[in-house]
Amino acid sequence: MIVVHHLNNSRSQRVLWLLEELGLEYDVKRYQRDAKTMLAPSGLRKVHPLGKSPVITDGGLTLAESGAIIEYLVAQYGGGRLVPAPGTPERLRYTYWMHYAEGSAMPPLLLKLVFDRIESAPMPFFVRPVAKAIAGKARRGFIEPNIRTHLDFMESELAARPWFAGDDFSAADVQMSFPLEAAAVRGGLDRSRPKLMDFLVRIHARPAYRRALERGGKYELLR
Repeated sequence: MIVVHHLNNSRSQRVLWLLEELGLEYDVKRYQRDAKTMLAPSGLRKVHPLGKSPVITDGGLTLAESGAIIEYLVAQYGGGRLVPAPGTPERLRYTYWMHYAEGSAMPPLLLKLVFDRIESAPMPFFVRPVAKAIAGKARRGFIEPNIRTHLDFMESELAARPWFAGDDFSAADVQMSFPLEAAAVRGGLDRSRPKLMDFLVRIHARPAYRRALERGGKYELLR
């Protein structure tokens, strides 16, 4: 039996979604973030040394990292579903977006989360002006322009085709869901980029996505 070690408000939500899309049976073991630090509990280290989510166990296999988990599930249980045929342009695009999601799209969004928190974090009053100035300069001069570049790129890609790999929904769209949902919460993604917003509307309306929310529980990304 596949077990998803599911941390609330995390990347593991898209693993639940993929499992629902594939119609697979699975169990969910829930973990809660620390209310103050928002970090994962130490119990996850018993499953995987890094103590992060998502992690799945499948028999004697323990596997971490969203992209690796998604590729494993599709290859092992997909039966050709949710992945373009080998040797096609769509398959190359699929592979690209599977790596792009965490390799390129997420880093500036994570940096924005960190630097936003620096500006609001408790600190001695005499340090606050310096910290806020440094954080603000990093955000305005590097992080936010970088996010805008990525959003413009993704918007242009979805202007050319309905899904990231091509005409058909694929597991690459599952992988890309998290950076786009994070961008809508904290990265400035709004109606000025209608193709990306439409993508979110369409995935949120999928029955499998809604079933995954029922299994995973409350899903609110960090701001």
